[in-house]
Amino acid sequence: MSDHRALVLDEVRKYHQEQRDTRPFEPGVTEIWPSGAVLEEEDRVALVEAALDMRIAAGVSSRRFESQFARRLKRRKAHLTNSGSSANLLAMSALTSHQLEDRRLRPGDEVITVAAGFPTTVNPILQNGLVPVFVDVELGTYNTTVERVQAAIGPKTRAIMIAHALGNPFPVAEIAELAVEHELFLIEDNCDAVGSLYDGQLTGTFGDMTTVSFYPAHHLTMGEGGCVLTSNLALARIVESLRDWGRDCWCEPGESNKCLKRFNYQMGTLPQGYDHKYIFSHVGYNLKATDLQAALGLTQLAKLDSFIEARKANFRRLREGLEGTPYLLLPEATPKSDPSWFGFVLTVEPNAPFSRAELVDFLEDRKIGTRRLFAGNLTRHPAYVDQPHRVVGDLTNSDIITDQTFWVGIYPGLTEEMIDYIASSVREFVASAGLARTA
Repeated sequence: MSDHRALVLDEVRKYHQEQRDTRPFEPGVTEIWPSGAVLEEEDRVALVEAALDMRIAAGVSSRRFESQFARRLKRRKAHLTNSGSSANLLAMSALTSHQLEDRRLRPGDEVITVAAGFPTTVNPILQNGLVPVFVDVELGTYNTTVERVQAAIGPKTRAIMIAHALGNPFPVAEIAELAVEHELFLIEDNCDAVGSLYDGQLTGTFGDMTTVSFYPAHHLTMGEGGCVLTSNLALARIVESLRDWGRDCWCEPGESNKCLKRFNYQMGTLPQGYDHKYIFSHVGYNLKATDLQAALGLTQLAKLDSFIEARKANFRRLREGLEGTPYLLLPEATPKSDPSWFGFVLTVEPNAPFSRAELVDFLEDRKIGTRRLFAGNLTRHPAYVDQPHRVVGDLTNSDIITDQTFWVGIYPGLTEEMIDYIASSVREFVASAGLARTA
C-alpha cells in the first residue's frame, strides 16, 4: 500500500470517529427506527478503498462476495444482483427458460404464493405472464400452512414462491416435500430471513432457488443489492445469463477468451465462430451490482453472526417486556423454527378498546417508528385488482393484517434502553386505553 493511500484510509478512519453520534438516548426525542443499517469504521474504509481502486463495475470483490456468501448459506452458486427485487425477478424468470425444456413455465401457468406479503415476491409472477394463486396466512406466525398450499395445487400449478415472513420461516421442509411430490419448483424469498433455521436447517436451502436482499433494512446491507442462490448448476447458469444481458458466454465482462473457446461456437443461425461474448441465448437484463457494493457486503458479511444474535436478543427482550399485555397478539415462531427476526409484529385484537391507528399514532409521537406488515392483502391494492389471479380459500387473516397489524424494530442498531422504551410505551398506552374503557 502506498504511503498516500495509507494516509487517505487513515483519514477516513479518523473521519468516521468524528462523525459518530455519541449523544445518549433521550426517550421521546431520539428516533427509534424500525429498521436500518449498522455501519461501522471498517465499512466506510472498505467503500473508500474500492473507490480509490476505481472498482466501479462488478469485479474481484463481487466474485469474492458471491463465493463467501454461497458458502455461508450452504449453496453451490450465488449471483449478486442490484437489488432483492431483481433477485426475485431473475429467479422466477429462470424458470421460464427454454433451456429447461418440458419443465419450463409458460404463460398462463400458476404459481402459489401468499396474499399478505411484499409486492416483489408476486410481481415477477405477473411480469412473466404467469398467474399468482393466493392463499391466506396464520395470525401470530404470519406464514401460510402446508394444508393451504396443498389445497391450492391445481392442474396448471407449476411452482411455489413464498417469503419467510419477517424472518419467521414458513413450514418450508414440508412445503418442499409437497413441491417434489407434485413436481413443482420452489423459490424461497429469504430476503427477511438470512440466518433463520427450520428444523435445524438454514432457510434458503430447501428450495430450487432462494433470494436475498441487501437493502439497508435487511440483515446485511450494500445500500442496494441482492442475490440469487442455488445448488442447481443449470438454474445458476440461466440466472447468470439473464442477469448479464441474456448473453450465453460465462466469461466475466473484462475477460477475453478465458474459456479458450470464444471463437469456436455456432448457435442459432449465426455463422460458425461468431464471438461467443456477443451470442445471446435469453431475452435478459442488466441487473449486476458493482464492486463498491460488494466491498461493503464483504465487511458486513464478517459481522453477520453478531447481527443475527442481536436481532434474536432484541426480539426476546421485547417479547418478555410485552408478555401478558392485553388486547395484543404477540408474534410466535413457527413450530420447529429458530427465526433470525426482521421485525416485531403486533396485531390489535378485535375486542381492544383502541384501534391499531391510535396505538401507532401514540408510538410515532414518541419517535418510535412503525411499519405495516408490508402490503397487507395484496389483492386489495389497485395494482392487482385487474391482474389475472386465483384465490384459494378465504383471505380473512390477510384482511385482519391489513386493518390491525403493524411492526416495530429490533434491528442491531437498537439498544436495550430503546427496546425497553418501546415495551413500556406500548404497555402505557394499552393500560390507559383500558382505564378509559372502564371509566
